[in-house]
Order: sequence, then C-alpha cells, then structure tokens
Amino acid sequence: MARTNNRAGSTRKLFVTEYHKYRDHLLRLDGESRRMRFGMIVDDDFITAYARRLADMKSIVYGHIIGGEVRAAAELRPLGPNMHGDAEAAFSVEKPFQDSGIGTELLGRIVRAARNRSITRVYMNCLAENRKMQRIAKKFDAVLQFDQGDVVGRVAPASAHGFSIWREAVEDEMGFVMAMLDLQRRIMPAA
Repeated sequence: MARTNNRAGSTRKLFVTEYHKYRDHLLRLDGESRRMRFGMIVDDDFITAYARRLADMKSIVYGHIIGGEVRAAAELRPLGPNMHGDAEAAFSVEKPFQDSGIGTELLGRIVRAARNRSITRVYMNCLAENRKMQRIAKKFDAVLQFDQGDVVGRVAPASAHGFSIWREAVEDEMGFVMAMLDLQRRIMPAA
C-alpha cells in the first residue's frame, strides 16, 4: 500500500465545538484500527457515545487534519479531577495514513501538553500485539510493562519551561486561525 504524505495536513488542538470531527474520524476507523484504539471491538453507537462525553472528561484532543477532515487524533485525559498528576493518552490513525510519522508527531504534542500542565506521568494502554504504538512510545523513553495481553506504557514528561509554554500558546493561536478559516470555508459558498 502506498504511504500517504502526512505533511499534506496540519496538526492542532481541536476545540470542543469540533469534537464532531473527532467522532467522525473514529467512525471512519476500520475494525482493526478501532480494536487497537479501544482495546476491544466497538460499534458506531459506542463511538458516538464516547465522543459525546469528551468534554465532560476534560480531555485535550489533537487532530491531524487533511482536507478539512481529522485523519488521526491523540487524546490526553486526566486520571483525576483535574489536569495535574497522572493522565492517560490514546491515539488513532486511519489506515491510509498509518506508518507516515503522524503518531509520533501526535505523541510529541501530547507529551508537551502534559509537561505544560505539570502532569508527571502519562499512561498509554495498548494490546500486546500493537507493536506500532509500542515503537512510538519508546521514542519518548516510555517504560513498557506487559500484563496478560496488554501493555502499559509510561512516559514521564520533563518539567515545563518558558519555551514549551510559549510554543504551545503560539500553536494554539495558529490552530484557532485555521479552525476559523475552515469554518468560513464550510459556511460561505465558493465564489
């Protein structure tokens, strides 16, 4: 299968008002990619209900957007009542866009977001057969623990510094501009 050029798109945070794009991305995942993302077989109803609860879970979601559609995503969710301490990360990449570096890019964004929020540990759960996720996690010095068919990866983000906070803020501003341009394209007819 031909590899897709992931540079044709952009990676940015999704706003709560865009979570439908995340839902649509999850719904486009093939059966195997869904199983790798959720650790079990899930149907469309499960995904729709899951996406509806994202804002309540205080998740930060990054999307890799190509042609106005989220084609890959990463989610950072606190394991407690707020974004301090421990968090969990989850990733999904649509089949045609796998093996092109998008997962690594998304994990980099997640680790920086965790660092800037004083999160000390980011956990990633995956099936033991999900070697792609394990390889990506190892690039960020994850400690992997194997347990009865599952693997738990743990990344300890470095402490935040001025540059990491500044970089995230600038990317958020650019992301907002891109989201507004995308909205304008969708609601305004072409001339």
